[in-house]
Amino acid sequence: MSEMKETEAKRPIMPDAGADNRPLVELTHVEKHYGDLHVLKDINLTVRKGEVLVIVGPSGSGKSTMCRTINRLETIDSGDIRIDGKPLPQEGKELAKLRAEVGMVFQSFNLFANKTILENVTLAPIKVRHMDKKAAEDLAMDLLGRVGVASQASKMPSQLSGGQQQRVAIARALAMQPKVMLFDEPTSALDPEMVNEVLDVMVELAHEGMTMLCVTHEMGFARKVADKVVFMADGQILEQSTPDDFFEHPKTDRAKDFLSKILTH
Repeated sequence: MSEMKETEAKRPIMPDAGADNRPLVELTHVEKHYGDLHVLKDINLTVRKGEVLVIVGPSGSGKSTMCRTINRLETIDSGDIRIDGKPLPQEGKELAKLRAEVGMVFQSFNLFANKTILENVTLAPIKVRHMDKKAAEDLAMDLLGRVGVASQASKMPSQLSGGQQQRVAIARALAMQPKVMLFDEPTSALDPEMVNEVLDVMVELAHEGMTMLCVTHEMGFARKVADKVVFMADGQILEQSTPDDFFEHPKTDRAKDFLSKILTH
């Protein structure tokens, strides 16, 4: 992509990326209800350091809800969630600390409309990590360059395209130097021609060893980048396998039906 190489400076996002493959995210027997609706049913999942896990499935299957439980944007009724071996905090400073270690990129960009692109990216490192302003700005410019929008740093979000804003949102999450990145359908709100510019950034992150959980409908991305594909339907994980196994040899009728509908066009 043309803008992607504004800078060749390649600082590792995670200094120890790829150093080991310990479990970074663990969900054990997780249950979640919305009233009478059982949205997560006995979810068991492990994501190891440096692993890229892509979660696919029909709408309403619980994918986004599961993703949001990992940094406690959604609470759970029972079960256990651990980040890097530690139980998910309930509230307060420990929860804020955890959220600093778990970056999240949503469908909507959620940028502060009244702040410049640079200010959007430096705000959390300065406020939460107490980073020196100059150091935060240097880090932000490096990250904005890496996602191809360094030239937009002084602009306001409304002056950028949707694809550019989503790349800024990724840079903002990376500025906290998280242990793991969660992507909740990051391309679904974008015009089709802007999807690839965001996926390109995610592919590059994966190649650099970032631990990632991605809820997405982009099957090409899943085949290309995932270490493991998780298929969810009706609040359950029905399959976990390599991309080749999932796309070529789905085991359940539900997965076969899902793939037949999305891969025929």
